[in-house]
Amino acid sequence: MKTETVRGANLSTRAEAKQPSISVFFPAYNDAASLPRLIERAFEVLEDYADDYEVIVVNDGSRDATAEVLQQLARRFSPRLRVITHEVNRGYGGALRSGFAAATKDLVFYTDGDGQYDVGELPQLLARMDEGVGLVNGYKLERHDPWHRIWIGHAYNRFARLIFRIRIRDIDCDFRLVRRELVDRLDLTSTSGTVCVELVRKLELATPGVVEVGVHHYPRLHGRSQFFRVRSLLTTFCQLTRLYFTAVVWPAVTGRRPTRP
Repeated sequence: MKTETVRGANLSTRAEAKQPSISVFFPAYNDAASLPRLIERAFEVLEDYADDYEVIVVNDGSRDATAEVLQQLARRFSPRLRVITHEVNRGYGGALRSGFAAATKDLVFYTDGDGQYDVGELPQLLARMDEGVGLVNGYKLERHDPWHRIWIGHAYNRFARLIFRIRIRDIDCDFRLVRRELVDRLDLTSTSGTVCVELVRKLELATPGVVEVGVHHYPRLHGRSQFFRVRSLLTTFCQLTRLYFTAVVWPAVTGRRPTRP
């Protein structure tokens, strides 16, 4: 596996940096307040750095005004913007799986709809998507969350990296660029935040080219995280346990090495 860490990519001119085909999607749950600026910024960036692109928002059963906001944005940015609506909340993993399934372009980028990452840093990832690279994964230069979330996130990340033998440094940094041909071969099953562990592990097995890029993380200005609720944590723990047995224990017991999807 080729792993390279980049803290500040030197971007070429906009014309040289343009990518031929990219799908950008945002999983959203009760993100009505943050989506307008996030979508506007995404189109600003893509207009400069991509020749062929689409933007997808997965509304995962939001209970606020997310649906109404997306209707307005869809009219404004049609036909480039598509909205996928889950009538009931399917969890973070369910939202990611819908976003990947809907993507039609060669490259797929996603980040969360809550605005804690700056989509304006997408060009840094695009600049590192060279031949032989299958995944460009962001890592938080500094995490801007309440102290308890930082502590839990740090412990979770170290634990997951250890037991799943994952090499990238920041599993739960949801600022990723991947080749769609790789995602199409992955059989993702998680519906909770465990999907990030499952996704990264399977991608590391699927491609020898993994690059890490430092990105900024910002305080959450609207709403609250769903991951740190008791029910979500229990679901994540159960799915993490199941994933460990299917991805690590069972291959060890049967003598079968993990295979590429």
